[in-house]
Amino acid sequence: MDAHQVIIEPVISEKSYNLVETEGQYTFHVDRRANKHQIRQAVEEAFDVTVQRVNTINTKSKPKRQGLTRGRTPERKKAVVKLAEGERIELFEGV
Repeated sequence: MDAHQVIIEPVISEKSYNLVETEGQYTFHVDRRANKHQIRQAVEEAFDVTVQRVNTINTKSKPKRQGLTRGRTPERKKAVVKLAEGERIELFEGV
């Protein structure tokens, strides 16, 4: 898989920005079929950084309801990537 097929989007939340500031860890939604080695290669290729560690989380679908309409949230896979000391991804900066 190509790096842009593996990384779908960054996770924009208060918790993910806290991880960036305190621990140097960045969170992405990734393709559900991607493994840790593919995620590491994709982040290193796309952002030109050195990755120390990759943790993955599979989030299950949950039922949601708004009025009479029922549905489910999508199943996703998240990756928390820790970069080498002193490295940063500019995509997350300045927000």
